[in-house]
Amino acid sequence: MRILVIEDTVVLGEAIAERLQKLGHGTDLIGNGRQAADWLRHQQVDLIILDLNLPGLNGDALLAELRQRRNTTPVLILTARDGVDDRIKLLDSGADDYLAKPFDFGELEARVRALLRRRQGYASDVSEHGNLVFNRTAKTVTIAGQPCVLVNREFRLLEIFLGALERVMSKEELTDKLFNADETPSANAIELYVARLRKKLAGSSVHIQTLRGLGYVAHVKLEEKA
Repeated sequence: MRILVIEDTVVLGEAIAERLQKLGHGTDLIGNGRQAADWLRHQQVDLIILDLNLPGLNGDALLAELRQRRNTTPVLILTARDGVDDRIKLLDSGADDYLAKPFDFGELEARVRALLRRRQGYASDVSEHGNLVFNRTAKTVTIAGQPCVLVNREFRLLEIFLGALERVMSKEELTDKLFNADETPSANAIELYVARLRKKLAGSSVHIQTLRGLGYVAHVKLEEKA
């Protein structure tokens, strides 16, 4: 999934971005609030991780600007403010969750999973799609009870498809969600990842269909009972 980290402390921002990238997410890092607000006018992401104390435009104002634009992207606030009133104000202003500094990276990952899962409409980290079971926490996939081994980007690509079942997704949209803004994937990168994923999903209830000139659409086909 595509995540934007807005954090001006370079060491912390890079550590968060690197952690998320290792999990297979396309992750971008911006250290200035105004630059981030302008960037978001032209880019779409699945989640924003937002520090409050930023140069250019503080996090509170950036959040307010996003919500005024009717941008509904989930926002996870990183804050050193630990007062109950502060947290209530953040949530009422449009934040979806918050994490107090200093924080454990394991908890950060869990909150990221929860927000991305909720955005896709799933109540649990484990979802069943016919004979395929997708576990976001363990990062595992099973088909008819047997493990299906996926590398990070294959796993994230499947996650993207499962979050948009029956919806046509263009190569451009998939590229935006799977890669960072500063990466330059080859013209056929998505075709290669889809081909590899499709091969590994053989025998599963999840089918990825190619629509020439449009992109791809994922379906779940259930076996008919006799």
